[in-house]
Amino acid sequence: MSERVALPQVERDPSLPEAITIYEVGPRDGLQNEKATVPAATKAAFVRRLVEAGLGTVETTSFVNPQWVPQLADAQEVLDLLGDLGRGATRPVLVPNERGLDRALEAGVGAVAVFGSATETFARKNLNRTVAESLEMFAPVVDRAHASGLWVRGYVSMCFGDPWEGPVPVAQVADVCARLRDLGCDQISLGDTIGTGTTGHVERLLDALEERGIGTDVLGVHFHDTYGQALANTLAALRRGVTVVDASTGGLGGCPYARSATGNLATEDLVWAMDGAGVHTGVDLDALVATSVWMAEQLGKPSPSRVVKALAG
Repeated sequence: MSERVALPQVERDPSLPEAITIYEVGPRDGLQNEKATVPAATKAAFVRRLVEAGLGTVETTSFVNPQWVPQLADAQEVLDLLGDLGRGATRPVLVPNERGLDRALEAGVGAVAVFGSATETFARKNLNRTVAESLEMFAPVVDRAHASGLWVRGYVSMCFGDPWEGPVPVAQVADVCARLRDLGCDQISLGDTIGTGTTGHVERLLDALEERGIGTDVLGVHFHDTYGQALANTLAALRRGVTVVDASTGGLGGCPYARSATGNLATEDLVWAMDGAGVHTGVDLDALVATSVWMAEQLGKPSPSRVVKALAG
């Protein structure tokens, strides 16, 4: 008898939501730290393949200063290649300031994201501002984006540890999240930028946010897998009611300003776990794995995703 292709046996886990939204960050967060320039046509093809695989929300690019992140200097070209597929409320782009918002509005996008920090050191390194100054910079961005009918997300990095400052007090993270919520962000993504978070830490932070009136209905989670904890932390958040999970196809990713930030939670690993738990994602795992294999070929290196290695090996 020939060996059968492995598929997860479906056993519904009642502690998890019936469905989740995967917020795919591969084209932006996944590629931003690649040293070799990825052609705009390849990036656009990557987005198309992700959408065809069933990923409804895909963050396409970032309108940052090209000197900061050279890999994303072709944002306008990528969106031009995508046409209507690259616009709308489910195709967010990252904007650091009003100038970035101007470019995003000119490009006709339907959603933007700002990228804040829970720590002073990373705020300085990433935005050359204090945390308070960065929040002041975001205020007109959020106001103008809403006035133009755009959906706005607020990222908070270093929520679970900082490579320069060490442990980050939960109350400090909650304060920044509350400020972003007060600015009017429609959704807040909790970032474990260097992957040091653990499940108990996730619980503590969600408790603190609930006490501040920030419920799981406006939260997303963004875990890096530096220490192999990304999926466990995601499950802890889902069991608390979070239904939006950031992930990167193939486990691509990193942060140009934090060397200890390795790849994101691999979308394939998340989908495998959700499929087995009977949680709806809308994603075709075979198509997603094929996309990861294709992108790995473009980048000239293997995917770190365990599911990709198992199914495509």
